[in-house]
Amino acid sequence: MKFVLIIGSGAVGKMTVGQALMKKTGLRLFYNHLMIEPVIEIFGYYDGKVTEQLREVIFKSFVESQCDGMIFTYMWAFDSPEDWTYILNIVKLFEDYGAQIYCVELVADQEIRLQRNQTENRLLHKASKRNLAFSRQCILNEDKEYRLISKEGEIPFKNYMKIDNSYLTPEIVADMIIENFGF
Repeated sequence: MKFVLIIGSGAVGKMTVGQALMKKTGLRLFYNHLMIEPVIEIFGYYDGKVTEQLREVIFKSFVESQCDGMIFTYMWAFDSPEDWTYILNIVKLFEDYGAQIYCVELVADQEIRLQRNQTENRLLHKASKRNLAFSRQCILNEDKEYRLISKEGEIPFKNYMKIDNSYLTPEIVADMIIENFGF
């Protein structure tokens, strides 16, 4: 089993790269908003605890499945001890079931990400991003509040790559991932 963690700042393209990678590899895509959006719809607001509990059910069931692997997207705040604990716990769960771990970090300038924030695919799959003014402000606030790009040597996984996908299509990035990791 493979566990491919795609990380990066808001609107960097994690989901769209994950979609392209899923099409090319058959790995299942679990983008973060698959749990966020239903929680917002049901509760009327974002509840991180409920979202995390739902993700945990999916992860535990998935590692016991016969699936070849999962692509998971997440905005990892590297200056947050809670995010470190969360990611390392997920990775350990998959490793305990014999999964190979792969990490892809996507980076792009803020201006590009603000443009991507308005794309049809993003708005189709992420209802909470459809209020563009609010969504734009979230990206600006997250960029100020958190460190969302890793430092050199900080990512602890053997299979890791960082890609500046500013001017690359999701399909090209997926091909780069496949080639780099030998999928």
